[in-house]
Amino acid sequence: MHLFSKYILLGVVFLTGACVLIIELVAVRVLSPYYGNTIFSVSSVITVILAALSVGYYAGGRLADQRPSPSLFYGIITASGATVLALQLLALVLMPYIGYRLSLVSGPLISSTILFFLPGLLLGTLSPFAIKLQKLHVPEEGVGTVAGKVFFWSTCGSIAGSLSAGFILIPRFGVNEIFLGTGVLLLVIGMVGMVASGSRKENILACVGVSAVLLGSLFSTLAAAKADVVYETDGLYEKITVYDGEYRGRPARFLKQDWSSSSAMFLDSDELAYEYTKYYTLYKIFTPNPKKALAIGAGAYSVPKALLQELPDIHVDAVEIEPELVDIGKRFFRVPEDARLTHYIEDGRRFLHDTKKRYDLIFSDVYVSSIPAHFATKEFFEIAKSKLAPEGIFLANIVGDLAPNPPSFVLAEMKTFRAAFPQSYFFAIKSPETQELQNFIFVGHNSEKPVGLKGSAFQEKLIDTNRFDFDPHPLLTDNFAPVEYLTAQIWARRLVEER
Repeated sequence: MHLFSKYILLGVVFLTGACVLIIELVAVRVLSPYYGNTIFSVSSVITVILAALSVGYYAGGRLADQRPSPSLFYGIITASGATVLALQLLALVLMPYIGYRLSLVSGPLISSTILFFLPGLLLGTLSPFAIKLQKLHVPEEGVGTVAGKVFFWSTCGSIAGSLSAGFILIPRFGVNEIFLGTGVLLLVIGMVGMVASGSRKENILACVGVSAVLLGSLFSTLAAAKADVVYETDGLYEKITVYDGEYRGRPARFLKQDWSSSSAMFLDSDELAYEYTKYYTLYKIFTPNPKKALAIGAGAYSVPKALLQELPDIHVDAVEIEPELVDIGKRFFRVPEDARLTHYIEDGRRFLHDTKKRYDLIFSDVYVSSIPAHFATKEFFEIAKSKLAPEGIFLANIVGDLAPNPPSFVLAEMKTFRAAFPQSYFFAIKSPETQELQNFIFVGHNSEKPVGLKGSAFQEKLIDTNRFDFDPHPLLTDNFAPVEYLTAQIWARRLVEER
């Protein structure tokens, strides 16, 4: 059968269509270590890929009319494979420098344009080019029929790429391996097609040389990037890195989820490292002698480990949506094999909704790049309150600032929290007087009686909410919770202050 039969050409369209969706889905993982897995990252990737495809469709149609050459068609596929490898190399080299300097709002769009526009444009040229080649090969078929078949198989490929990325590739391979495999697949398709279509020998050799240089540079860069990392993997939901360093002048081990160093452990003791985690001891004031505790967002298991060490009769349920973190906790963060600790791999809100248990203490720490919106709403806090035992407490870690003018994520969240917990208390880890970026601990007490904090170690960190006007700030609900927008304003203020 001739190489350019309709079946082979449609097969090529299927494979390249799959590559487009694999790149689009995995591209969010490239950005998330720097900007988080937010709506801004997702929207930016989709926008850039669609824009690139649109330009590619137009340019590919014009080019196909001018030079309907199979050799050129496969040359474009080869070039697209080279650009996929180049974008991976560029991401490894460039993103550590620009990723932390651009805002969480504009950064994803700028970075997506730099990294993904050219590969998307080249892959976009292929469908109209394939229509032209197919029409030349089967002139008896109408243009509509040819175009329908090409777009049918291209879309089927996109469906296959989307499913394989979500259900096979990302759960089993890292971002680097997926991009490497996609780039190599396109190179192989392109070069085989170039050879079979009679492309000039010097063009083929040039493609082989460029590909070899890109692959060599890529492998050496990957090896250098991992030199000082204890462990690194692409989890089901995020990039996970374990690395060693110093914290407050002491040797420490850190857990990094995407761009955020979410947890830390001292290597020379079991003392809690991050200050906000020590606020779990508020149970001593609100609900002494807890028997059942729940940690939502286990991370490196800082709070569960502390509770197990301190309270011999407690049972702790730890709910973590990222499956990798259970094994990572045991391997790198001294999480014990203890019958009093039960692990659940599930979304924390869904777990709370479904469980029949009542807890004396619930500690919610679900930050990665920002708090997921469904953990910031009135409905979530109401579910949490319904799962507390009498006199039980709910604690949530929130990151932000106390800038009083809207839009303020922290004040909107305070307003929302108070709507669910009449007995609520808010603690600023640094100071309740500063407008610096800091952690806050929100405490909701399942009681009708207020609790006095006078004389406690936490008294000076208690925020006087009477000094704030909450009316201009929105109540966050499942229907309206612009969490990414509100948190992005915090970082925007930080960038202005730094300049």
